[in-house]
Amino acid sequence: MSLRHTDQLAWLDACEQIRQLASRYAVAMGRRDVATLAHLFVSDVRVGRHSTGRDALRADFEHQLAPLGMTVLHVTNQIIDVADADHATGVVGTRAELELDGELIVQLIEYHDTYERRQGDWLFTRRKHRLWYGAPIGTNPLTLAPANWPASAVGMGDLPD
Repeated sequence: MSLRHTDQLAWLDACEQIRQLASRYAVAMGRRDVATLAHLFVSDVRVGRHSTGRDALRADFEHQLAPLGMTVLHVTNQIIDVADADHATGVVGTRAELELDGELIVQLIEYHDTYERRQGDWLFTRRKHRLWYGAPIGTNPLTLAPANWPASAVGMGDLPD
C-alpha cells in the first residue's frame, strides 16, 4: 500500500516539497545559480557516464548555461508518484524561453525525475530532460524598447537585473 493510503499528511508533505524542488530548479536556472542547482540533487548524483557528485554537476550546469543568454523556465503540469516515505518519481512539464545566439527560442520540455528524501529533504537523484520541440519566437522581446511598466504592457521590462 502506498504512502498516500497509509499516511496522507506525509504524502501531501512529500508532494509539496517535490513541487517546490521543481520550482526552485526553474528559478535557479534563470539566475544561473549553479551552486543552488547542484544542491537540489543528492550529494552522490551521477553526472554522465563517468562522473558523480555535486562538483561535477555544477561544472555540467556551467557548461549547459554557457551558450545561453536569458533563461526562463515555467513549471507547468506535474505528476508525482510517492512510492514510500523516502522515494518518489515524477513527470514535470516545463516551458522554456531561452536566448541563444541573440535569438529567443521557446521549448516545451518534459522532465522525468527520480527523487529521494535524505535527512528530511527531498532531492533529485535523476532528472532526464526530454524535448517536445524548440522553435524561434517571432519577435525577440529583448530588442524591444522599455515598457516603463505600468505605463505600457508592451516592451522590455526591468528583469533580469
